[in-house]
Amino acid sequence: MKKIGFDFPDSPRYTALYEAEIWYQKLLADKLGREFEPIKLSNFGEYNMAVNYLTSVLEEAKAIEKVAIFNIDHMAQIQFTGSEAAKLLDRVLPADVENMKIGQCKYTLLLTEKGTVLDDLIIMRVKEDNFILVINAGHDITDESKDKIADADFICKYIKDDEDVQVKDISDELVKIDIQGPLSYKLVTKLFGDQVVKNRNKPAKNMKFFTFNEFDFEGHHYYISRTGYTNRWGWELYVPVNVAEDQFKCIALEALELGGLVVGLGGRDENRISAGNFGLPLNGSEYDREHTPVNAPLFNAAFDMNKTTFVGKEVIRKDIDSGTDKRMVLFISEGIVSGRDIYKNGKKIGTVTSSINSPNISQDKREFIGSERKNVNGEEGTAAIGLGWLEHNPFQIDQEGKDILTENKKAVRIPVEFFRVDKDGIIKGKSVIGYISGDGVTPATASKALKNIQNL
Repeated sequence: MKKIGFDFPDSPRYTALYEAEIWYQKLLADKLGREFEPIKLSNFGEYNMAVNYLTSVLEEAKAIEKVAIFNIDHMAQIQFTGSEAAKLLDRVLPADVENMKIGQCKYTLLLTEKGTVLDDLIIMRVKEDNFILVINAGHDITDESKDKIADADFICKYIKDDEDVQVKDISDELVKIDIQGPLSYKLVTKLFGDQVVKNRNKPAKNMKFFTFNEFDFEGHHYYISRTGYTNRWGWELYVPVNVAEDQFKCIALEALELGGLVVGLGGRDENRISAGNFGLPLNGSEYDREHTPVNAPLFNAAFDMNKTTFVGKEVIRKDIDSGTDKRMVLFISEGIVSGRDIYKNGKKIGTVTSSINSPNISQDKREFIGSERKNVNGEEGTAAIGLGWLEHNPFQIDQEGKDILTENKKAVRIPVEFFRVDKDGIIKGKSVIGYISGDGVTPATASKALKNIQNL
């Protein structure tokens, strides 16, 4: 089969919404009375992506309390069709693909033969013989000189001779715009009608978590999924490319009217870490080619260990059977601790994988740090949040083997320190203090019933 992945670009690409983002930046300048400035861009997955707009990262991170809009056009959509597409994907991916229902989404990982992570993705079953994989930025590139292989090309290595499978990158046909937060229901239904968020099999009810719908609007075909991109209520909208700029502008205007914002890379990073007890792992940070994902928070959602086979299964089974109790944890700290190791009682227990300042930490949680920094305590204070891998589980476990995250109706909080360490393992400088948080930063709402936000 011919190569599906693109060649490594000579320079970072631009999304289909780049011109619309400039329009939005000018709109913000007028609306907020701020001087127009060019959008601050960063290379993410070989795309020039907005770190933030005219609003700050903290302002944008806070927008999730109402409604936050994300330009996710850097993510790719790969279509697998054919009578044996389900068998191929089931043979490669850890999820139970063959038994998926039409209209269902699943979260899963793409593993190497060593059981380490190439990518994490969402798979949608459109028809019995039609699947769409939503993959991360940069995972549409195949370049052997840079040790990069596109997800599609990696999966295609496992197609058997004469197997009926066709593979196509359809990213140029669709633009992904995510609409997240409690006012997402109001925004989506106002623009597209309430039928687009109804259960496809029971139209009187709302669509379930981890399902998607298809709908036609003004002569164009859309997909809309409910998979919890930020672990809050919300939707992921797949817009036909020839109307994407106009729809992005309509969505952005409506979000501003509702007190929301378009959110760049920085705010999105905060949003995925801050939701729920454990946050959401990011490929390239929490997931990589060096470590297996065993005991990651979403492991049970991504894996069906009862399957006969999938790529990397033997290594994953061996890791589980070894009794490893490594853990990915969420912590709150008095400042950003990127590149530091995590210590408890003077002993290294793990490594930081993500860290960012957050406006969404309650005053109680900030005060618990015990920081002397003036910016941390008080009603308008801020601190940092992050994720890290620990060598061993810091929590006690109950009789069912589950982590005990509360004691006496209070969240377990485990004080730790964060140190910079040189190549010889010698601690450098002063510590940053913080704690592992048993109840995360803010509650996860993505899976909760839509009736909670239907009348907001």
